[in-house]
Amino acid sequence: MGLPLHRIKDVRVLYSEDAWGDTPIDFTSPHNKPQAKGHVIATRISSENPDEGFKPSSGTVQELNFRSSKNVWGYFSVAASGGLHEFADSQFGHCFSWGEDRESARE
Repeated sequence: MGLPLHRIKDVRVLYSEDAWGDTPIDFTSPHNKPQAKGHVIATRISSENPDEGFKPSSGTVQELNFRSSKNVWGYFSVAASGGLHEFADSQFGHCFSWGEDRESARE
């Protein structure tokens, strides 16, 4: 983006700084070190052909029924007709789950 990290709103919030400020942040020894909260598990959804060494594979998604919830969400790059682009990376979706710890994120 061409911006220094200390000018990005979400980075500033993570370091407990004024979201819209522009004062530099000392990332090597910050005043307010970010604290981890919870656990996230991420999965990549891809279209690959195992018979051809897992090469990317195009085709059509017949049905995709995914509903996000408070702690589970996903997004997918599938055309309205269900097509997966033949020249794209094999990855066409992501799913994420969050929990207070790894076990609750897994569940």
